[in-house]
Amino acid sequence: MKNELLTLPQYLIPQHFLSRIVLKLTRLKMGKLTHWMIRRFIQHYKIDMSIAQSSEIRDYPSFNQFFTRALKPSARPLDKADILSPVDAEISQQGKIDNGTLLQAKGRNFQLNDLLAGQTDMVDLFKQGLFCTLYLSPKDYHRIHIPTTGRLTDMVYVPGRLFSVNQRTSEVVPNLFARNERVICLFETEFGPMAVILVGALFVGSIETVWEGVVTPNASSKIERWHYPENTAPVLQRAAEMGRFNMGSTVIMLLDAKRLEWLPTQNKVLMGQRLAMSYKPS
Repeated sequence: MKNELLTLPQYLIPQHFLSRIVLKLTRLKMGKLTHWMIRRFIQHYKIDMSIAQSSEIRDYPSFNQFFTRALKPSARPLDKADILSPVDAEISQQGKIDNGTLLQAKGRNFQLNDLLAGQTDMVDLFKQGLFCTLYLSPKDYHRIHIPTTGRLTDMVYVPGRLFSVNQRTSEVVPNLFARNERVICLFETEFGPMAVILVGALFVGSIETVWEGVVTPNASSKIERWHYPENTAPVLQRAAEMGRFNMGSTVIMLLDAKRLEWLPTQNKVLMGQRLAMSYKPS
């Protein structure tokens, strides 16, 4: 009951309006005040700036430039596994999709068809597939990388709410990830189809991809879909940057269960660490 009461205000507040304000504030260049806020944030979350491409606070004119900072190439060595973690995150749920049903939290499920906004061709690809839900906290590295080399075939923008996506809300908000605004990226890989879904959240001012730039905020109230013909489709090499978040959010990965299987991992993973390998029958 406590979690329900703590989450109740999120149903009442103007989620998009507040998130747009955060978007503007995090892009202001306020000199010493901006640098003071960045230092406070680093101290509060104990962020290791030694692995940042630039450890100098003065190199970040706005909070957003700090928040989406690049890391040194050596900071995230790549595992030899076929599928890598696309982000620094906590694995909140991971497993197999059971005839189109995914686990959101203990005792709470949601439907693949809802997550994919009724895109039936995508649903058919993954209704018996694998899924992994990766939660990025504010302290995490917020660039998103492709888990394996892939050719982008489609991208879908889905309008929606902007509930927080932490453990508490995932336990109490029904269909959380299928209600929030999101961007679905579908790739063709040597291991079959792969979807990387970027889920928006409260105070996530924007989601952007390297091929389209800023996708959210989006003024459209309708689902939008981009199809990329084979001869012009972007091809991203393994672990290349594919997008970024402003503030904490969630990435959901969908994979082909006939070709891949999850590897044992810790609850906390870093970008480039192992997640799955090609399936080898016993």
